[in-house]
Amino acid sequence: MNKSELIEHIAQQAEISKAAATRALEAVIGGVKDTLKKNGSVSIVGFGTFAVSKRPARSGRNPRTGAAIKIKAAKVPKFRPGKGLKDHLN
Repeated sequence: MNKSELIEHIAQQAEISKAAATRALEAVIGGVKDTLKKNGSVSIVGFGTFAVSKRPARSGRNPRTGAAIKIKAAKVPKFRPGKGLKDHLN
């Protein structure tokens, strides 16, 4: 399912227009992004938790040349599924 299919699904399930569904989805995505940028986490009960994890700096190799390179530390988004989502899939 891609973004436009998700918007269509939201519009049908909530019986709202696609424009309203688009605004709602964009608001949710924006809220998650803003919270993660502030190093917070977003928990949706029954679905899961979005959080930020810190990946330390490390050394690696350039696959073309084999030369050693330094990879910078980075913040990466993580998602941990909740019990409700796990139960639904199994």
